[in-house]
Amino acid sequence: MATSAKCLSQGSPAPGPVPKGKIRLYSMRFCPFAQRTRLILHAKGIKHDTININLKDKPDWFLEKNPFGLVPVLETPAGQVIYESPITCEYLDEVYPGRKLIPSDPYEKAQQKMLLEHFSKLTPYFYKIPMAQKNGEDTSEMEGELKLKLGKFNEILSKKKSKFFGGDAVSMIDYMIWPWFERIEILSLKHCLDSSPELTSWTERMMEDPAVKAASTDTETCRGFYKTYTEGKPNYDYGL
Repeated sequence: MATSAKCLSQGSPAPGPVPKGKIRLYSMRFCPFAQRTRLILHAKGIKHDTININLKDKPDWFLEKNPFGLVPVLETPAGQVIYESPITCEYLDEVYPGRKLIPSDPYEKAQQKMLLEHFSKLTPYFYKIPMAQKNGEDTSEMEGELKLKLGKFNEILSKKKSKFFGGDAVSMIDYMIWPWFERIEILSLKHCLDSSPELTSWTERMMEDPAVKAASTDTETCRGFYKTYTEGKPNYDYGL
């Protein structure tokens, strides 16, 4: 699976056509939203190549593929383009064979989508708290709010009495929320899980998942990138 590890930026030539039998992912190594799509690609064993994009200095040709200028973006050999992380993940699960990650039962599927909506309200804390800490602000109130919100997810797991959010096997919702939990220690927010034992156990089980292992970035490299990010000068090629 060929990967352009270094980010392409303004002035970089556009990559050639997507090879037949593969799908292309436009990504950024440290982006949790792009990691969602990487997780699904690995979970389903989909052959792909990866083009990393400099999100501060995007090539013009990339903006033609996604006018929002965000990753992830998928491109097929036929030139079809799909973007937005939940949409790319659903597309991959529908199009490619193998174990289905989205429940077939309409109510179960709706439950996972509702849970994802709840989680989307929580993700800003993973950015706001570290940035406020960097500016010397008191973040205890925000951390308390995050702890409460994580506690709700702990309650859901506790009531389900299952290993994962969709049952006893990893499913789409687990992969969709995982990238932020992978970063929780790096962002010095792990203590927000102190009152959530079920959720803590879930994170330990997720770390053993083959797709999670394949799509993760080593802790020290990730920590180094986030330092450049909070300083306002993100180095997307950090560690290369």
